[in-house]
Amino acid sequence: MSLVAQILDGNRVRDQIKGECRPRAEAFFRHAGRQPGLAVVLVGENPASQVYVRNKTKTAGETGIYSETITPDPTVTTEELLHLVHSLNAREEIDGILVQLPLPPHIDSQKILLAVLPEKDVDGFHPYNMGLLATSRPGLRPCTPAGVIEMLRRNEIPMSGKSAVVIGRSTIVGKPMALLLLEENATVTVCHSKTPNLPQVCRGADILVAAIGRPSMVTADFIRPGAVVIDVGINSITERAEAERIFGPDNLASFEKRGSQLVGDVNPRDMARLASAYTPVPGGVGPLTIAMLMRNTIEAAERRTGLC
Repeated sequence: MSLVAQILDGNRVRDQIKGECRPRAEAFFRHAGRQPGLAVVLVGENPASQVYVRNKTKTAGETGIYSETITPDPTVTTEELLHLVHSLNAREEIDGILVQLPLPPHIDSQKILLAVLPEKDVDGFHPYNMGLLATSRPGLRPCTPAGVIEMLRRNEIPMSGKSAVVIGRSTIVGKPMALLLLEENATVTVCHSKTPNLPQVCRGADILVAAIGRPSMVTADFIRPGAVVIDVGINSITERAEAERIFGPDNLASFEKRGSQLVGDVNPRDMARLASAYTPVPGGVGPLTIAMLMRNTIEAAERRTGLC
């Protein structure tokens, strides 16, 4: 049976969240006499990180958040960067601190991330905030998995009582994704590279979340017809043969024009053919991450000043 799949539009949900952020930021300004403040620390010249940070700065302006981007010299040491983070921790007008990853290999990333005060950890990665999530207490949630929950809620896709499978166990997406789905009363299975019979396990999912960072790894034999598929992955394909394998020989116009093409962790043709609803790549989960960062920043500001 052929299904007409619902495409879950991340841009639409992003705009809804941004629209909700603006009045909250304005209310905060009336209460505190200043805008919510976000500091982004960008070390090095990773092009993807630079684009991402520019988008964060732009979105902050659109939602009424004060933001500043701090770009230390690429040769900065761990100790020097720790000093910078501590100085941001001490600044009252900064409510959120985001250290853009990846950091250069000579820097101890874990030390830097642990140095951010939990109440300013708008990425939601600090062990304190992860502990709040694991024990179902209010706190700052990791942006990407929190965005997935918003996507499902706002498209009225039920989670309670459903079987959810998360492929990937990273602390950035996989683990918090599983915990957030548990909060929604889904029955959750977490899979990874050591999971036996992976396609079979995935075929049992009503909601399948792929967050593994391997282009088009999830194919038709992973997807139960009618499942909801959330593709968190974003990978750049630069080999023509691989693009042809994934998209088919008649769908290479975008690849031919750019010499590369974005693809998620799920085969797009199989996903569109089998899923009842799915997130496209690009335009699915990606736009939600920055929107949720803005919401976290406003929430951090409200908490720090007693507004919530």
